[in-house]
Amino acid sequence: MGTTADHFKAAVEAQELDAVEELFTEDVRLYSPVKFTPFEGRPMVLALFGVLLRTFEDFHYVGELTGSAQTAAGPDGGSADSTVLIFRATVNGKQIHGIDLLQFDEAGRIKEFTVMVRPQSAVHALGEAVLAGLVEDGLVPQE
Repeated sequence: MGTTADHFKAAVEAQELDAVEELFTEDVRLYSPVKFTPFEGRPMVLALFGVLLRTFEDFHYVGELTGSAQTAAGPDGGSADSTVLIFRATVNGKQIHGIDLLQFDEAGRIKEFTVMVRPQSAVHALGEAVLAGLVEDGLVPQE
């Protein structure tokens, strides 16, 4: 059967965007290392995932930690069941090491998703590649 995190890992590694969709709440928020405000709502987060799946090369998860953590959004500042997925990938020739912090609602669906990557040069490369993909898909205006 597996957990939501297990299903998420399998879908991302197989680049199956449809399988990722059902794991998110309607009002999911994605906190990116390249944008101060979150991407909000399932349609926008899925569109971003489409760009990310095209942008990352040799993406694979290399570890997992489970527990609970305070959410960024909750009005009560509460905590939620959480899983940290550790990943490695390449973007435009830059090696990236990062984590995906998944935070779940009571039904076990992903309500908050935070991405952190290192080193700084990789953050810059990722930001440029994602912006180009978002512009290409018509999700943000060309500057």
